Amino acid sequence: MGTISAICVSERKGERKRPVPTAQLLENSGIVGDAHAGSWHRQVSILAVDDVDEVRRNGLPELKAGDFAENLLIAGLDLGGLGLGSRLKLGAGAEATITQIGKTCHNTCIIRKQTGDCIMPRLGLFARVVRSGRIADGDQVEVVRMVPRSIFQAVILTISDKCSRNEAVDTAGPAVAGLLCEHLKAHVYKIEIVPDDKVLIADRLKHYCDGHSIDIVVTAGGTGFSPRDVTPEAVAQVIERPTPGLDEAMRRRSGEKTPHAMLSRGVSGIRGATLIVSLPGSERGATENLQVILPALGHGLAKLRGDPSDCAPRQQKNS
Repeated sequence: MGTISAICVSERKGERKRPVPTAQLLENSGIVGDAHAGSWHRQVSILAVDDVDEVRRNGLPELKAGDFAENLLIAGLDLGGLGLGSRLKLGAGAEATITQIGKTCHNTCIIRKQTGDCIMPRLGLFARVVRSGRIADGDQVEVVRMVPRSIFQAVILTISDKCSRNEAVDTAGPAVAGLLCEHLKAHVYKIEIVPDDKVLIADRLKHYCDGHSIDIVVTAGGTGFSPRDVTPEAVAQVIERPTPGLDEAMRRRSGEKTPHAMLSRGVSGIRGATLIVSLPGSERGATENLQVILPALGHGLAKLRGDPSDCAPRQQKNS
């Protein structure tokens, strides 16, 4: 159990926040009156008191609550262990879900200029308000759902005009989610349906790769020859490093069952620290293809997180 050490708000983004004794949290909006409130995923920013105290001890003793543009300073909780999807109860009834770990801080950041450092990119948490309520300094903070930061985070995007219009039921997305949970012990942060629109697909891919600390985004659908099949083009537009081995392995295995496998145009690759994998749109095709690469995914995702271990075990020399 922790406590709210400070509540801070500002009228404009990118500036220091001022402490207030109480605040109203509004569901799917944020703190009433704060510049970061809105229908997005970074509604409330959170820092640990210990992290701010460390900066004070390292030469900035004059730092005050809100100097890092944080909304909430929380004492007594190990925020470093919370992963996406973790849920906090704030005060008597308000609740918020963790949606992002850290964020990009630009060199022109006002906070960095004023303090000499900005710890929010390294240590900050961001959350979406999922239950309204009033909070005050000294209120208790309780972790009501713990998703360990150590487990992989996944997003599934089902690419389908019909499913997006509720003309068909998405069975591929939930099936893919089940496999990721079973074999990688992953936490599925979101299953989302997107129409066959190149711009929209690319936008959602960038949204999850750039702003959520997601390990893997899996797309299901839009990889064939039909005029509306544009997922490969959208993925190719956003990835920074291709991973052709994954696509080759899936097409090779599928080709053992049907010659139509060679018509799959799936493209996979890496953006930042997130792997994007493209699968066919049918439940059977998506699950069969994913099962081919699952044995290698855990190792690959660990590498993207910075695992320094060797890719293959060293062979012992003959004595």
